[in-house]
Amino acid sequence: MGVRFNVDEILEMAETIEANGERFYYRAAELVSDPDARSMLMGLAEAEVAHRKLFAGMRKDLPAREKGGGMGPPDEEMSGYLKAWADGQVFDATRDAAADLTGNESLEDILRMAMDREKDSVVFYVGLKSATPKSWGREKIDAIIGEEMKHIAILNTEMGKLQGRVN
Repeated sequence: MGVRFNVDEILEMAETIEANGERFYYRAAELVSDPDARSMLMGLAEAEVAHRKLFAGMRKDLPAREKGGGMGPPDEEMSGYLKAWADGQVFDATRDAAADLTGNESLEDILRMAMDREKDSVVFYVGLKSATPKSWGREKIDAIIGEEMKHIAILNTEMGKLQGRVN
């Protein structure tokens, strides 16, 4: 039997992911001394705020019949993925990433941590999209995936600057 998920719960998890990203980037911005890096991290934090609000709006706009209804594809492969995600084996979206920042990290460490979080988010949202009925906003999830991928590109560019690859 496939794993079934409550639509409202899935969107709440997406909000949690974005709130964690928001806290991570705000905390990281506090820790860096370079003003350009601080500005970049603040911009990423603000993008996470916008994503969180989008998911909150999607939750608010869910028809009552879909709030408590199960979701999830009937195929075994996707059900297995969603079960692994729910069990925290894909990544633990409830863990506060900002708590991982001790203040002893270099900017490079922070960028690597951020890229890992963004990659995890993309994986989650691709799975979420696959399990989302077209009737309630797949295109919104596509937009979030695109934004998270842009975040990875921004972080990679910053990493390149640190490593002397980009001027």
